[in-house]
Amino acid sequence: MTSPSRQKKGAFAFRPSLARLVTTKRLLARIVLFFEQLLPPLMPVLSVIAFYLSASWFGLFRSVPDWLRILLLIAFAGAFLVSLLPFRTLRWPRIAEADRMLEERNGLPHQPVTVQEDEPAFDTPFGRALWREHQTRMAEKIAALDAGLPRPDIAAHDRFALRAVPALLLVTAFGYSLSINGGSIRDALQAAPEQVVSDPAVRIDAWVTPPSYTGRAPIYLTADGSEQAPIGIPQFSGLTVRVSGGKTAEKVVFRKANGEAQDISVQADTKPQQTAASGSEQPTAAPASQALVAQTHMMKLQENGALEVNGRRWSFEVLPDKAPEIAFDGLPKRSVNGALEIAFTVKDDYGVQEAHAEIVPVETDPTATPLYPLPEYRLDIPRRNARDAKGVTSRNLTEHPLAGKRVRITLVAKDAAGQTGRSPPYEMALPSRPFNEPLAAAVAEERQVFALDTRKMPQAIALNEALTIRPEETIPKLTNYLLLESALTRMKLARGEDALKDTAQYLWEIALGMEDGDLSLAERKLREAQQNLADALDRNAPDAEIKKLMDELRKAMQDYMTELAQRMQNAPMQPNQNAQNILRQQDLERMMDQIENLARSGNRDAAQQMLSELQRMMNNLQAGRPQRGQQSQENSEARKQIDKLGEILRDQQKLMEQTFRLDQQLRDRMQRGEPDMGENDPLLDEMNPGENGEPQDQQQGQQGKEGQQPSDQMTAEQLREALKQLRAQQDALGKQLGELQKSLGEMGMKPGPGFGQAQREMEGAGRELGQGRGQPAVEGQGRALEALRQGARDMMNQMMQAQQGQQGQGPNGQVGQGDQNGRDPLGRPRRTQGPDFGDNSVKVPDEIDVQRAREILDAIREKLGNNPPQEMERRYLERLLDIQ
Repeated sequence: MTSPSRQKKGAFAFRPSLARLVTTKRLLARIVLFFEQLLPPLMPVLSVIAFYLSASWFGLFRSVPDWLRILLLIAFAGAFLVSLLPFRTLRWPRIAEADRMLEERNGLPHQPVTVQEDEPAFDTPFGRALWREHQTRMAEKIAALDAGLPRPDIAAHDRFALRAVPALLLVTAFGYSLSINGGSIRDALQAAPEQVVSDPAVRIDAWVTPPSYTGRAPIYLTADGSEQAPIGIPQFSGLTVRVSGGKTAEKVVFRKANGEAQDISVQADTKPQQTAASGSEQPTAAPASQALVAQTHMMKLQENGALEVNGRRWSFEVLPDKAPEIAFDGLPKRSVNGALEIAFTVKDDYGVQEAHAEIVPVETDPTATPLYPLPEYRLDIPRRNARDAKGVTSRNLTEHPLAGKRVRITLVAKDAAGQTGRSPPYEMALPSRPFNEPLAAAVAEERQVFALDTRKMPQAIALNEALTIRPEETIPKLTNYLLLESALTRMKLARGEDALKDTAQYLWEIALGMEDGDLSLAERKLREAQQNLADALDRNAPDAEIKKLMDELRKAMQDYMTELAQRMQNAPMQPNQNAQNILRQQDLERMMDQIENLARSGNRDAAQQMLSELQRMMNNLQAGRPQRGQQSQENSEARKQIDKLGEILRDQQKLMEQTFRLDQQLRDRMQRGEPDMGENDPLLDEMNPGENGEPQDQQQGQQGKEGQQPSDQMTAEQLREALKQLRAQQDALGKQLGELQKSLGEMGMKPGPGFGQAQREMEGAGRELGQGRGQPAVEGQGRALEALRQGARDMMNQMMQAQQGQQGQGPNGQVGQGDQNGRDPLGRPRRTQGPDFGDNSVKVPDEIDVQRAREILDAIREKLGNNPPQEMERRYLERLLDIQ
């Protein structure tokens, strides 16, 4: 090992970076020299390994007896140990050898590496300086040295190139190992498999039939599977083995992965019949006849294993069938007519066969005796893409007694293998039918009381009797009173489950008749016709039955639309119906024709999907029902707030124009330097605010007709005082806006940020007016107006969303599907009720566009602000801005 003092000789003593570089070069050179020593003796070791792998992959060890296999294994082990003997001579190269290798391979003269270790023969000052300069120049050449790659010169040790033999043999053996007869490297360490002698007279026909729901074709086992890779098959596949020929009955065994053997029994219909031998017949003839009969063995594959029969073997890898997954695609919601609409997603490896919603009440009484079972809610699953699908199902459960109660909904999916998947539960109030008639709602409540618990029949009877205490005041129609009395008699006489169900159904029909008359009966018949057709499509009913059910559906649809049209004739019409959402009779007829054509052509899946869409449309159909009670009160209150906001907007616009006119006149007086024109001006009295802070400007119209304004004769001081007096009006408008926001909050609406910004701008404009500064006040009032318009748009959007969210109910006397945007059936915008806040849905020509008008007003104000020299022009511009 080189000492530190030796490392610092020559140029290395005063060039540390050069010393580190030379150390790195020497290390690389020593590594290269070591590998040059290592590679030649490594070739025999690799050759022995290659011969062992070749013998294993060619199947040599599994085809020889055990004693020969052991001898071969010992021979290979001995050869491997002998090949390791040359490694004893390996040693780590020295530094001098590394320096010499660097100088020789880089072709450097004068030994630049070793010269750093030498000393001059004559130790004189000039000689030492000259020698140090020579060492420095030689050391600089070391930086470009390259050790290169190892050069073992294997050809010198193997002049006949025998090293190619094990290499070629190894590549060939590896290719052969991939065949069915190839061997394994573990064969030398394990006993050879038992040689099973197969009977050539026995014929084996074996195949695997995957379950039908997988859609996979059968797999035929025709090759000798002794060395075959495992065959991947779906779980619950059927294995069939047919054995024929031979003199004896062949044994069929399925060996599981844990080594347990299971005999596959013969099917009963393929067993040879045992005939009773007569005394004259020889008993030895029976076994021979039995062996000639073909035997079929069958079993279900549920785990990994191998089939063994007549010396053949097939390995199987069973692919497990995963349980289906189902989840809500959004939250369940209520349709217009009270139906429950559920959007869902399903996923399964082979497709979901059936799915439904499990609906249970949140609060249950274990001692209760409900009259009806839990509601059934079957989900419509598309058959073509049932492996990963989305769907929406709408079912009307308003007739069930649980309607209106808190329930827990869980989606359940089931595949063909019987496995089930469940979604996380979701709690909600089960949608109920909205009753606008209080008497109908009371009858429905009676039915619900004893339908949920038959023990509460006395309570339901008491409710019925309470309704008829003063019939002349509470029941205007005699027919309804007689129906209630008959229902009371039925409730008292009802005994047994059937009688109770008939009574409950009778009460429900009474409630629907009070609410909608014959329309509810037609709606129920339509729903039953749709359900019958859906069931027929689901079970692949014949075309004749489909045609019959389609005719019934058309008749039920016609009756329903007729009743609906009659009801709409007497219902008032609202002006906010969207023409795009009108459902016409010809649209329904076209959909039913498409459903029938798809069913006849064999595309039952598409027909069922379209029928489901028709059911959703009918569930969201808006019948003409007059609005009563709380909803009408809310609409009336909302209309009042809209009118109040319109007044605030109008008053703020007038106040801004008045402020601008006074400010322009004040600037004109100050620029012209006119003397006071009088102290008593009628405008001061006219602009005094009233009791509510509103300007008393009724006389302005008459004075404007005379061609001049009262303020034209006011002095600059009077104009400034008039500006200050406008602050009271501005503060009053801000107070009215605050009261409006408070009223909106009490209605459950959140005032938009525009109202808050407008109130702040109003306060700022009031402070500017209090100081007599008109220009900043006008700017603040303009920003307040823009913020008010933005707040009005936000308020209208909230009101429209709230109206759409109230059970999706549309206008009275219309048949539509929500999302009204104020258009008539022809798509034209209706005249709005109350103030118009510039709704973008009404497009007007550019010439009278609001934005264009605003730009024109801004241009007029800018021109007037430049103080036109002509008095006539100035007055003309002022009259243009004087919008009464």
